[in-house]
Amino acid sequence: METNTQQLSFIPLGGIGDVTKNMYVYEYLDEILIVDCGLGFADETMIGVDLLLPDISYLLQTKKKIVGMLLTHGHEDHIGALPFIMPQLPQFPIFASPLTAALVNEKLKEFELPPRVQTVQFDGNDVTMGSFKASFHRVTHSVPDTSHIVIKTPMGSFYHGSDFKFDLTPADNKKTEFLKITKAGSQGIIALFSDSLGSERPGTTPTEATLAEHFEMEMKKTLGKCLVTTYSSNISRLNQVITVAEKLGRKVCFIGRSLLKAKEVAQRLGYLHLKAGMEVPLDQARKQPDNKMVFLVAGSQGQQNSAMTRIAYGEHKDVKLTDKDVVIFSSDTIPGNEVSVYSVIDTLARKGVRVMYSDVSGDFHVSGHGSQQELMMLMSLVQAKNVVPISGTARHMVAYRDLARSLGYADKNILLIENGQEIIFTRDTAKWGKKIPIRNIYVDEVTGEEVESYILRDRQKLSDGGIVIVMVEVDSQTGLAMSTPDIIIRGFTLPDGDLQQKLAAELKNTLGNKGGRVTNWMYIRKLISETSEKFFFKELRRRPLVLPVVIEV
Repeated sequence: METNTQQLSFIPLGGIGDVTKNMYVYEYLDEILIVDCGLGFADETMIGVDLLLPDISYLLQTKKKIVGMLLTHGHEDHIGALPFIMPQLPQFPIFASPLTAALVNEKLKEFELPPRVQTVQFDGNDVTMGSFKASFHRVTHSVPDTSHIVIKTPMGSFYHGSDFKFDLTPADNKKTEFLKITKAGSQGIIALFSDSLGSERPGTTPTEATLAEHFEMEMKKTLGKCLVTTYSSNISRLNQVITVAEKLGRKVCFIGRSLLKAKEVAQRLGYLHLKAGMEVPLDQARKQPDNKMVFLVAGSQGQQNSAMTRIAYGEHKDVKLTDKDVVIFSSDTIPGNEVSVYSVIDTLARKGVRVMYSDVSGDFHVSGHGSQQELMMLMSLVQAKNVVPISGTARHMVAYRDLARSLGYADKNILLIENGQEIIFTRDTAKWGKKIPIRNIYVDEVTGEEVESYILRDRQKLSDGGIVIVMVEVDSQTGLAMSTPDIIIRGFTLPDGDLQQKLAAELKNTLGNKGGRVTNWMYIRKLISETSEKFFFKELRRRPLVLPVVIEV
């Protein structure tokens, strides 16, 4: 019988099924290695919630030692949860490529936390954490310094192939390290964990190199200001826009806190190419002719308080739009953000501003995720015994399975997984292990405090049905209402003024039927709540949030 020294467990705590909140656990003996620590983003149904976090209950409860964490790249869905989660976990080393490390340490500083991420170069040298060794291999994506990581253990090696594409002519000229990937594959890989987001898209993802000429054409025909909004971490895209602006004699201005932070970090590392005199501070931008300005603006996802949203709604004091201006959305819409993004686009269109976005033109953005040919190419280079699609929805993982089948993989070696589901690997086998329950962790971005699920339900109820506060004086000796209950209604109105009196009478009647000395005040409150809820549903077909306030007399 095989001992546990001959097996490794893999457990996703996030990143499966919903694309975001990427966090993966590798367990060998009594040691744990974590890969990535990302955020999720609330949709319009999550009222008052800003962010979603991976559920780390398992890490808090396990007696195994966390020996380290590796970060694949600088996108929020892979690094954004660190400031919220790190204070809950013990100290351990964290490693990332240069830009990724700098972005995370800057983020930690904003939360008044010490910088913790150590820089790893793409030099092929291993990083050692307990029984684990890891080597970082550069791949192309929509943020520089994206890494694939080969994780080596005494029982075998694993290939963590997070977000990537194989762009042969990347904008920053830093190409995928195919030789290193091929060499790792030739030395034997037990399992490949691969990005699967582009698995439904045939062929290959277009190259970044084609975008510059489209930016140039658009700027040439724009008589006013040119505004470009993209992900703050997309440094290569920023460089492309800056280069075109310089060529056409336009200055650039950066707007938005996240974009300014990313610019500062990228400049410090030499990743952003901004010549002296090219940048105009925001407070000086209005003094420049409109046709000599390019604004790089944060908020491509229509975030409520972002710079792009405030500009669109006319709430930005330094940038006012005219019908001579153009706004270019150089990004894909993250699933769940469609309503917010289209709301901003509609507002811009009503102002007469020309808006370029993915539905009307594919010339200003290309995906950062590989399509079918690239995913199959990675499988072919790595030659792993098993393949596991990650960072995708259920349909993406199913499409990935079809690609693996076409390359000759048997179904037993293609593992479609859920968050919390353990896979136990030996050198020759893969089997399902335990299933860890995974909760949704909602967070208020302002306070950083967790929002319990019952609070979210209350907020939803408030939004849909309004609120009713029922104040009743109850005699503790008889259990009877001492006077007519006071009823305060917010969020809707009663079509008939008599209904309030009718509810008051019904409450008095209900309490009268339960008369007698009160020994359980909780029961009285519940009785008032249930009576009120039934009344409003029967009379108005509404389900307001009912808050009973009982005054003991």
